[in-house]
Amino acid sequence: MSELAADPWQAVLQELREGKLDVAQARTRLRELSAQPLGFATVDHDRKQRCGVAEVIYAAGKQPEQVVAIARALRQREPCVLVTRAAPEHITALESAFASEPMEVGPRCGAVLIGTPKVLQVKPIPIVTAGTSDEPVAQEAQLTCRALGHPVLAVHDVGVAGLHRLEPHLPRLRRANVIVCIAGMEGALASVIGGLVDVPVIAVPTSVGYGAAFEGLAALLGMLTSCAAGVVAVNIDNGFGAAYAACLINRLACGLGRDAHAC
Repeated sequence: MSELAADPWQAVLQELREGKLDVAQARTRLRELSAQPLGFATVDHDRKQRCGVAEVIYAAGKQPEQVVAIARALRQREPCVLVTRAAPEHITALESAFASEPMEVGPRCGAVLIGTPKVLQVKPIPIVTAGTSDEPVAQEAQLTCRALGHPVLAVHDVGVAGLHRLEPHLPRLRRANVIVCIAGMEGALASVIGGLVDVPVIAVPTSVGYGAAFEGLAALLGMLTSCAAGVVAVNIDNGFGAAYAACLINRLACGLGRDAHAC
């Protein structure tokens, strides 16, 4: 991207200062920069300024050409674009539209990262899974962290059915600022970790489990009623939401300001 494309707001203000635009024209241009109508969607270009992270595309329910159009609009102004819950047809369309761009695809979760995010100088975020069946949700969380510029420490398959597997990882978990714990079945791993560390644990229930697991509801209720203080829960299979919150906590814990952006 050119310097102009990287900071279009500054370009408008410079044109106003030089007399190339009057106040009314500048106001209109700035309004257009904040929200770009595409007919079927309105791209929120101002979100990074408000929330610290650019808009992320939720692909489910959208046509492939709609996902591509939104991604193109965002990519014109951002170093990277994150798409979540993309179906195979979305991924194919994105790979074709951005063939010349760096791209990382999480095939098990439908997340797609287009472009190259800046890597922030922060501690890695541990993403811990109870079982291998939880990996699709973990993959979404990992790609989200990378999109937001945070390195990841992946800890796989350390659930309570074999709790001794967790012990070797505890020293690294205790050095983190925040932990994402992903578990299905009864969701007990989040409580175990919450009772062993002094940092927030963001628990993600997954829809893994037999009948009475109710597609993740049992794990969600277990995490919400955890006896371990410091455990908070997001929605079922919401690896994106957990990772996003973890990145905000990690950024603040590492002393980075609100202007520390990655994507």
